[in-house]
Amino acid sequence: MRVCGVELTSSEAIICLLGQNKGVFEVAECRQRIFTLAKSDSTEAIRDFQFSFKKLMEDYKVDEIAIIERAPKGKLAGSAISFKFETAIQLIDMPVTLLNYSTIKEQLKLNRIAIDFNGLGLKKFQQPAFNVAYAYQNQLLYPSKEE
Repeated sequence: MRVCGVELTSSEAIICLLGQNKGVFEVAECRQRIFTLAKSDSTEAIRDFQFSFKKLMEDYKVDEIAIIERAPKGKLAGSAISFKFETAIQLIDMPVTLLNYSTIKEQLKLNRIAIDFNGLGLKKFQQPAFNVAYAYQNQLLYPSKEE
């Protein structure tokens, strides 16, 4: 299974593709690491983002999308643009899951990454997107007994 991990910032969607087969993880090469939305007030810009994102998911045969959940209010609240990104992604016809920071942190603690992040061939800014994809994959592999 291949998961696209997504971190949404104020005007960018940063992604990482992570495949998993029988417990073995593989970081997939990808032609695009960042989607930027210049004109957030433009319906056409949102549609272009959604089309490009969906096309990338199809081209790389992504099965599911995992997004880092942002707070709707407070000091760490997500921006309006990031919520537009999220909505556009959720309207793509494929499974989308939101994971909060505590769930990601818990999964990373329970299932430590066996390789140094620098050895994965990713850019440093992709680490949160990788973490959410890795946490989601591990959540599927090792469901908690409480669920």
